[in-house]
Amino acid sequence: MKKLLIAVIATLFLMSCKGREQNIKINQNTNNMITDSTSQYGYNLGFLKKHIEVIELKKGNSSIALVPAWQGRVMTSTAEGNKGFSFGWINRELIAAQKKVTHINAYGGEERIWLGPEGGQFSIFFRKGVDFVYDNWQTPPFIDTEAFEITALTDTSVTFSHNAEIENYSGSFFKLNIERKVVLLSAEQIAKETGINTGGLNCVAYRSENKLTNTGTNDWKKETGLLSVWMLEMFNPSPSVVVVIPFNQGEEKSLGVPVNDSYFGKISGDRLKISGNRVFFRADGKSRGKIGIPPLRATGVLGSYDSENKALTLLYCNLPRVKSEYVNSAWEIQKDPYSGDAINSYNDGPLADGSQMGPFYEMETSSPAATLKSGESITHEQITVHITGDRSLLNSTALKVLGVTLDEIEKAF
Repeated sequence: MKKLLIAVIATLFLMSCKGREQNIKINQNTNNMITDSTSQYGYNLGFLKKHIEVIELKKGNSSIALVPAWQGRVMTSTAEGNKGFSFGWINRELIAAQKKVTHINAYGGEERIWLGPEGGQFSIFFRKGVDFVYDNWQTPPFIDTEAFEITALTDTSVTFSHNAEIENYSGSFFKLNIERKVVLLSAEQIAKETGINTGGLNCVAYRSENKLTNTGTNDWKKETGLLSVWMLEMFNPSPSVVVVIPFNQGEEKSLGVPVNDSYFGKISGDRLKISGNRVFFRADGKSRGKIGIPPLRATGVLGSYDSENKALTLLYCNLPRVKSEYVNSAWEIQKDPYSGDAINSYNDGPLADGSQMGPFYEMETSSPAATLKSGESITHEQITVHITGDRSLLNSTALKVLGVTLDEIEKAF
């Protein structure tokens, strides 16, 4: 009887230990799920709503979250409902701090509007006469901290408006209005506007129409400086993300270089590669670098593939049908202030002091320099598409739009 009692006690002890182990594993799994949930749309939507007013556009499992207080930017989106992957990079630390900082309030967001140029004699980010160094660089408040007014709202579209004034580095004064409309697209609209068949795939896509109007009495002239609409998209990096940009082939003498990587210094071959008429750019958020595609090289489309999260992102922009000039944002007095790029991509990384804003990566598009008379406008449109799902269907889409297979993207580096 005594032996039986000891055996029972031993069994109960072992079961208790095993139970504790299971509980530890369950707790660990729960913690992992909580950690993983930060990459889910529903988690990020809830986080944003705790700190700021959010507008959500929805159609089925496709949703996008916008913040009027931050210039109507799209903060993030999903193709698979609240538990789906959250595509936009969000600076949770800055948002939770609930305070403004100098230079730029980088709240994040997968699509925001800026205006160029950033540097040069016609810059709107540097005061007249100062040196082009980071300590003097300041994002204008109307594209940083000022709220945009909602002028129209439906379940699938929202329109914002904002009036502003700015003086450039040379002392020229601009009075302007920005109107921004964002439309969540249906599968039929996606097919019509991009040619992509989303059947069998998870997809979220939206079009933004960004209109810049000269509301002042003076005409905007090249001699005194011009502005441009500049759209920037911030996404979550991973070791597997590669940006792909098709470009027009031809002589450098007439079209310019295929890719400009002189923004923050030359980029090494293990991060930037040209193959045929495609540029491959590693976007892992671990090395700071930026590339640009000159206007005559740009095709109006670029994209990225994240093989870790099995997500294909495509970006389309409306390019002018005639040769156009683009503002130059280099941080220097420029020989040619209208020799800028039409398309850009940026990979974040540590600064010299080891600090880092992100990590994130960006895909960017710009309008031509806006030579506007009083009352005239320029509109820059782009379409952002995120797709997840069956690999073979994703592969067909990548091949159709970017001209490369997923295998080619994954093996680029």
